[in-house]
Amino acid sequence: MQPSPWWQAPTQAPSQDALAAATQRQSQLTKPAGALGELEQIALQLASLQGRECPTLQRPWISIFAADHGIAAAGVSAYPQAVTAQMVANFAHGGAAICVLARQIGAAFEVVDVGVLSSTAALPEVVQAKVAPGTANLLEAPAMTEDQCLAALAVGQAAVARALAHGADIFIGGEMGIGNTSSASALATIFLNTEVVQLVGPGTGLDAAGVIRKASLLSQALQLHAARCHTPLGALTTLGGFEIAALCGAYIAAAQAGLPVLVDGLISSVAALAACRLHAGVRDWLIFGHQSAEPAHVRVLAELDARPLLQLGMRLGEGSGAASAYPLLQLACALHGQMATFASAGVSTRDA
Repeated sequence: MQPSPWWQAPTQAPSQDALAAATQRQSQLTKPAGALGELEQIALQLASLQGRECPTLQRPWISIFAADHGIAAAGVSAYPQAVTAQMVANFAHGGAAICVLARQIGAAFEVVDVGVLSSTAALPEVVQAKVAPGTANLLEAPAMTEDQCLAALAVGQAAVARALAHGADIFIGGEMGIGNTSSASALATIFLNTEVVQLVGPGTGLDAAGVIRKASLLSQALQLHAARCHTPLGALTTLGGFEIAALCGAYIAAAQAGLPVLVDGLISSVAALAACRLHAGVRDWLIFGHQSAEPAHVRVLAELDARPLLQLGMRLGEGSGAASAYPLLQLACALHGQMATFASAGVSTRDA
């Protein structure tokens, strides 16, 4: 009998005892019940994930997975495919938006080449984990072989191992890959059992005609590969990208290790949905940073029963929305842990 793959191993169980203790503390803080809204729920979720009444966050970790997509050759992006490698260099040199955000929130930061078309070996700051130089063109063939998909999942697992070795207390995954909104939209179409035309958006900035053309091309790809997409792994292998699979693997590995995850926008959320389809226990460990401007994102978030923290019209990717939301998690922890209780402050309760 073949052993089960690593991504099917059990995830950690959130602590119900810590949740109960945190809920009790929350009820005693000097404020009306529910007055801090979603910040209260974040504190309670983090308490259950960290296994303590008063959670804290001090060591965020950001991994950006970069890969190219064969379907980019069909013109599904407003930017040329060369931008993927150029942006990897920008990440390595600290000039991208996520680099600025990482510095601002004090996060450890890495960029991982999991499938960039050209070589990034000359950039010593880049983690070399290339599965292949880009996926195949979805209009002609499955994006990956199953072995390639499993290798990309393992790249994400390895990133979480590095985060844990660093002492990280939360994981943020980001992505870079020209054409990856196309792959994400195709995957979401399968997972949501809907029509791709309802999900396709402008991505990096397509005009209305470009969006219509993109939807038509993805519809052709979905028809071509329908028979291969009956399982979550089959769909991820056939329609995904190396960076999407790496994110998926990272989310599973984080849940197995008991490391909370702050999820970014559409691409990351589709990877999270794939992870949850591969292993339902992953969902407990996910916190959702924001709702992006991509039309598919609201549908994916609803499928995950997720309440995003921010809605700022962002659609950059790179983990930027999640990193922007991170300070709210810290505030939630500080409020929960540092506010006085009615008893300690000598404040009368509502029923007193």
